[in-house]
Amino acid sequence: MKDWLLVVLTVLGGLGTFLLGMKHLSEGLQAVSGKGLRKFMALATTHRLAGVGTGVISTVIVQSSSIITVMAVGFVSSGVLNLQQAINVIIGSNIGTTTTAWIIAYAPEVKILGLSIVSVGAILYFFVNKELMHNIGLALMGLGFIFLGLHWIKEGVEPIKNNCCVVEIFKSLDAKTAWGLMRCTFISMIFTAIVQSSAATTAIAMALAMQGLITFEAAAATVFGMNIGTTITAWMAAFNSTTEAKRTAMAHTLFNVIGAALLIPLFLTVIVPAAKMLFPDYATNIPAPMAAVHTFFNVATTCVFLPFVSPFARLVEKIIPAKKKEIPRLTFLDPHVKQSPVIALEQVTKEIGFMAKSNREIFGIIRGAICGTSEKDQEDHIFRREDILDKIQKEITVFVGHVMTGRLPADMSARAQKLLRITDELESISDEAPVILKTIIRM
Repeated sequence: MKDWLLVVLTVLGGLGTFLLGMKHLSEGLQAVSGKGLRKFMALATTHRLAGVGTGVISTVIVQSSSIITVMAVGFVSSGVLNLQQAINVIIGSNIGTTTTAWIIAYAPEVKILGLSIVSVGAILYFFVNKELMHNIGLALMGLGFIFLGLHWIKEGVEPIKNNCCVVEIFKSLDAKTAWGLMRCTFISMIFTAIVQSSAATTAIAMALAMQGLITFEAAAATVFGMNIGTTITAWMAAFNSTTEAKRTAMAHTLFNVIGAALLIPLFLTVIVPAAKMLFPDYATNIPAPMAAVHTFFNVATTCVFLPFVSPFARLVEKIIPAKKKEIPRLTFLDPHVKQSPVIALEQVTKEIGFMAKSNREIFGIIRGAICGTSEKDQEDHIFRREDILDKIQKEITVFVGHVMTGRLPADMSARAQKLLRITDELESISDEAPVILKTIIRM
């Protein structure tokens, strides 16, 4: 019992360390790239290939396709990107996320490498006062935690191979049959949806394969499931958001589901034999051919979809039709994008634009009231809209407050403070409209 408890704690601790490393790496790299990442992602509006390239490079920069997907959904909600442009970015992010598998595959001794990188990162993070070095140190510590997490996952599953019952259970996951392939796909999909990290699924599958608990075919088959499971992040970002955001999440899901449906029939007959031919030592070096399968899946799916992005976008629009009346207020503040401060502040800016527009509208009615041309329902609208703006101001304040508790570079922190000040001033302006209207009515 004690041995099993140690195995479980080691594996879960390794997985937790891996996910923490991914979080710190992404936060550090986002802070280093700052607003430049937003400007770079805006290049997706220029051309189809530029959108795919933007998704690839952005994902390589932050080492998280989930972050880029959330940013794409946020950009669509904020009107920076349209649906087709967001699809191009998401297609590219699927390719960019495969770099994590290649890093894992060709990293040297992960324990020594992880400790070395954490040491360098800790020095920069704790002992250098410059903000840039501080953020680079955080990113390096995150990368080191990833390697240490991999080491502990591998160490944790090693004793399992000596247990006959457990070995038999894992052998049942053999993907050399159609039924076994579907089971591996389903299990990896559920696991990825739970941990919200395809990289974590990759790490677990590689560790199990290196210990001989699952075959190369079973490890490679997890690629299909993890690509579908990781789309849960887009749905979380689009939940209670705009129709366009939901369409973006649907496009991400359909892209990976259709890609899996097209390539699964080729898995045993084409993909696995090709991987074994390119990597003759696959039996002892499983991470490299597995990374190759992951890359092939995403590149092949991209080649199939890219010429048909426009009709694909129209299909998604038919699946999720536009609402007859989209509620404009408080639509853009999505709590799931707080992990991406760039998008969070972009959404706040959108809400402030709504507040400014509302103020112009109600003071236009005030002008009519002074001239005696306004109507009773217009005057009642002032009181309703002022109450709405009060609530918006409160929600923006809470939202930005949560964003500012995260890691923000100096320029973003300053922008967040400015947005809060502008929100307060616009709300104060709206407060004066009912006062003026009451005075006019009394007179």
